[in-house]
Amino acid sequence: MTEQDSATPIDPAHLPLLITTFLDAQFAHDADTAVPLCLPDAVVTDEGYDFRGHDKIRDWVTNAASEFTYTTELTGASRLDDTRYDAIHHLEGDFPGGVADLHFRFALRDGLIETLTIEP
Repeated sequence: MTEQDSATPIDPAHLPLLITTFLDAQFAHDADTAVPLCLPDAVVTDEGYDFRGHDKIRDWVTNAASEFTYTTELTGASRLDDTRYDAIHHLEGDFPGGVADLHFRFALRDGLIETLTIEP
């Protein structure tokens, strides 16, 4: 059994406000809202690349997937424990493949985002 197998499904509306606020800001490329929700040494991993610290995360939020037009829908969520959550998004747009279901796996510490890993 993997760690993800032991996750407890939750209604996406019950994700912590910190996570939903970050997701909304990230999809809107609003770094001024997203970055303060992360620890100074936070790491975002997207497409196999690590973005560590506020400056790199700011660049990532501002530029990630900005060359594409897409819609996103929060379709599911799970809680691994008190500090780790998985938010599942369905994306459709003009990016290669046109459709993707992505897991946004968050780890929280001290009331802020410690890590975010985005993967299929």
